[in-house]
Amino acid sequence: MATPQLPRPRTMASRALGSGAWSMLSFAIGQSMRLASNLVLTRILSPEDFGLMALVSSFMIGLAMFSDMGIAQSILQSKRGDDPAFLDTAWTIKVIRGFILFGVSCLMAWPLAQFYDVPSLLWIFPAAASSMLVGGFVSTKIDTAARHLQIGRLTMVELGSQLMGILITVIAALIMRDVWALVWGIVLGAFVQLAMIHYLVPGHTDRFRMEPEARHEIVKFGKWIFFSTICGFLLFQGDRLVLGRVLDLDHLGVYNIGLFLASVPSQLGAAIAGRLFIPMYREHPPGESLENRHTLQRTRAGFTLLLLAVGITLALIGPWLVSHLYDPRYARAGGMLVVIASIQLLVVVPISYESAALAAGDSRAFFVLQCSRATIYFSLVLAGTWFFGLTGLLAGQALAQLCCYPVVVWLARRQRAWDPRHDIVAIAIALAGAACALIMHADIVSEALLH
Repeated sequence: MATPQLPRPRTMASRALGSGAWSMLSFAIGQSMRLASNLVLTRILSPEDFGLMALVSSFMIGLAMFSDMGIAQSILQSKRGDDPAFLDTAWTIKVIRGFILFGVSCLMAWPLAQFYDVPSLLWIFPAAASSMLVGGFVSTKIDTAARHLQIGRLTMVELGSQLMGILITVIAALIMRDVWALVWGIVLGAFVQLAMIHYLVPGHTDRFRMEPEARHEIVKFGKWIFFSTICGFLLFQGDRLVLGRVLDLDHLGVYNIGLFLASVPSQLGAAIAGRLFIPMYREHPPGESLENRHTLQRTRAGFTLLLLAVGITLALIGPWLVSHLYDPRYARAGGMLVVIASIQLLVVVPISYESAALAAGDSRAFFVLQCSRATIYFSLVLAGTWFFGLTGLLAGQALAQLCCYPVVVWLARRQRAWDPRHDIVAIAIALAGAACALIMHADIVSEALLH
């Protein structure tokens, strides 16, 4: 009798492809659900409600980024990433961080309410920030699944918890019809996510433990992630903080709608890159062999073309999309969508390089990248806004992407991951697509920016 053949273990390439596919599916369905809820909520709530929540969300993201110790990245890249002692220590640090974030949000609420002259921030901000306390208890099972590119069940759980959070928010909006509905959606959604990951994702069950060796490794790696995410906050949330002083809440809410749609390519890139490229760079370092570099080049080319296709499509159909999806109060978001989507085309070109440093454990180089980008970006955005308002802010964002590119090249070359042919072709496609969209919709863009 012939000996039965055992199934061959899946290769890194096949697992990476599967992970990328799952991440893309998760993002597509998740964004579709967010869009559907956004369309419903914009018909129930006012632009002022969305403008206020944009401010609250920016500061919540800021708090999270200002205290990020790179715990997820530590688990992804560490040789001890499957060790229960390491996972318990990482989880314990997360829980402590959650309590600290909530305490800081309570202290910040009054100064923010005074600075923006929005008294309701005094109560809304701490209430919404309590979701970060809940998030501190989320299991490290999600990081373990990402480490091994086992994304299938995790994707289903994440989508399920997101759907529940959306349903809670819509029901609350129908009852309350004010910004508090968005707050309750965030908080109760955090509890749903916590429960679903704990009970439905297989893996190690965390418990309180603080092993000195694990803590030392996490802190050593995470200290540069901590500084990097402070810079990242200025990169990804700085525009709304500046506009919060320049625009009223109504206009800020319209801008946020345009940003929500236009940032799909960069959000998709970030969602896939972290789960796809860190494991790929870890298993196939580009400096070790020509075969590794070719594998990464092929993956990077397909990844970038996908993001550019999505971004150019959004830039071209932006006004039509907004006019068909939203009521007339949000009409100016169409022109903003065209401009922001055109800028996002430049953002996605180098997005795969960032994972190279994290996969190699070189969090210090990643900090240098983020610090340089944040300094360039925030300086240009602040100067543009000061002299030319919203138009200057957007021009500053576009110029910043071009000025930041040499720093990205420095990081990529340090890890022997730079692919100049990829970048030349991708930048040419991005500039051509942006030019077509801006010329096609010149009148709509001018009306949106000068109104």
